Amino acid sequence: MISAHSAIWGVCATATAGVITRPFRLPEAWWAVAGALLLILSGLMPFPAALAAVAKGDDVYLFLIGMMLLSETARREGLFDWIAGHAVHAARGSTSRLFTLVFAVGTLVTIFLSNDATAVVLTPAVYAAARRAEADPLPLLFACALIANAASFVLPISNPANLVLYGGHMPPLGDWIAAFALPSLLAIGATFVMLRFVERDRLRGPCAVVTLSDPLSSGSRAALLGIIATAILLLTASARDIALGLPTFIAGIVTTGLVLLRGRKAPLPLLKEISWSVLPLVAGLFVLVDAIGRTGLIARLAATLAASAAQDPSATAAAAGTILAFASNLLNNLPAGLIASTTVAQAAPPQIVTDALLIGVDLGPNLSITGSLATILWLTAIRREGQDVGFWRFLKVGATVMPPALLLALGARLWMG
Repeated sequence: MISAHSAIWGVCATATAGVITRPFRLPEAWWAVAGALLLILSGLMPFPAALAAVAKGDDVYLFLIGMMLLSETARREGLFDWIAGHAVHAARGSTSRLFTLVFAVGTLVTIFLSNDATAVVLTPAVYAAARRAEADPLPLLFACALIANAASFVLPISNPANLVLYGGHMPPLGDWIAAFALPSLLAIGATFVMLRFVERDRLRGPCAVVTLSDPLSSGSRAALLGIIATAILLLTASARDIALGLPTFIAGIVTTGLVLLRGRKAPLPLLKEISWSVLPLVAGLFVLVDAIGRTGLIARLAATLAASAAQDPSATAAAAGTILAFASNLLNNLPAGLIASTTVAQAAPPQIVTDALLIGVDLGPNLSITGSLATILWLTAIRREGQDVGFWRFLKVGATVMPPALLLALGARLWMG
C-alpha cells in the first residue's frame, strides 16, 4: 500500500512536471492548482493547512498585482512604444548596440524595481523596440529574462525571493552590498558575455534607424512617474525593513487610478488584459511545497546542513548554493527559497552558507523557463506579443549561460570569506 508521504511526493512531482512541460498546452497555473486541490481532496493536506500555505504568499501576491497594474497601465498609455523609439534611435542601426542597451536597462530595472518588474514592465517595451528596429526579437527578449535573475541579488529589493529566503528579516543594506556587490558584478558580466556569444549569429547585421518618437502623452508621463515613485518607495521600504508587497500594491492602484481618472477611462478593459493566472500559480506552488515539508524533508535537510557546516563551512556553502540553484528549476525558486529559509532557520548555519544559498536561489533559475516566477511572467508577457519559447529552447540557452555565472558568483563570495 502506498504511504501518505509517497503519495504526496507523487502528486507534487506530477504537478511540477505539468508546470514545466504544459501537457495539452494548458497554462502552468492549471497544473499547480490541480496538484494542490488533489492533495486537499485526497486528505493528504488538511484544508486549514492549505489555506495557511496560501497565506504565506500574501506579500508576493500584493507585489505582483501592483507590478502588473503598473505594466498594463504603461503599455496602454504608450510608454513602452516611446521607450522603444528612444532605444532604437540610440542603437544607430546596430543590432549589437541595441542588445547592449536592452541589457543595461534591464540591469537597472532589476536592481531598483525587482526582477519581476523586468519581466512584466520591461519585456513589452523591448519587444516594441525589436519590432520598430526590424530586428530578431529573441536575443533581446532573452536578455530581459536572464538579466532579471542575474542582477536580482544586487539589492534586497531586486528579487522577492530574497525576502522569502531571509524570512522577511533582511541584513542591513551596507552588509548586503559588502557581501554581494562583487558576486553580482561577476554574475551580470558573465551572463552578458555568454548570452552575447550564444546569440552572436542573430545579433549580426544592421537594424532599422528611426527618428525620435513624439513627446510623451500626459497618460504616459503619469505612468512613468508612477514607476519612478514605486522604485523610490521600494528602496525606502527595504531600507526600513518593511515588506514590499503592500507599498507596491498601493503604488500600482494609485498610478492606475490617476491615469484612468485623468483620461476618463473605464478600468474593466485594462483589468481584462492582466495575466491574473500567475496568482493561483504562486498559491498552488506554496501548497505543494508545504505538503513536501510535511513529509519531514525540511527537518532532514536542516540536520544535514548543520552537520556539514560545522565541519567545513566553505565547502558546505559551495555545495548548498549549487544544489539549490539546480533544485530551483524543479520547484521554482520561490517555493525552493521557502524550503531553504525554513531549513536555514532550523540549522542556523554560518552567514556564508546563507549567502551562497541566496546566490543559488536567485541565479540558478536562469537554467530553465520555469526556474523563477520572473521567467514565467516573462513567458506570459512574450506570449501576449505572439512570441513563445519552449522548455528545451530556453534550456539550450540557459545551460550555456547560467553555470559560468553561478561558478563566478559563488567563487567570489567564498573568496571573500
